[in-house]
Amino acid sequence: QVQLVESGGGLVQPGGSLRLSCAGSGIIFNIYAMAWHRQAPGKQRELVALITSGSGTKYADSVKGRFTISRDNAKKTVYLQMNSLKPEDTAVYYCNANWALGNDDYWGQGTQVTVSS
Repeated sequence: QVQLVESGGGLVQPGGSLRLSCAGSGIIFNIYAMAWHRQAPGKQRELVALITSGSGTKYADSVKGRFTISRDNAKKTVYLQMNSLKPEDTAVYYCNANWALGNDDYWGQGTQVTVSS
């Protein structure tokens, strides 16, 4: 059974930092591209950051220079370090695992991030 379990969300003041983690199980983690998406109330889900199986990265323009995605294949975990957080970063953040060759796509349950004073 495939599971992606996110953790690390919470309430933080503007300018603060959080680190999200997503632990995977039931998949050959190192062959999957891993990504973080987010969905704010009333908005569509959007890609925040992606890291390929070869550790190439891609970021949404809105988070470039503030967020960093990384992975630890030995721990089957992907991270999202979020710095200089803004109120507009408030959303539910979802972890995604994708293996295009196998047409596999999995999602975590989401973790709430709220940026507010």
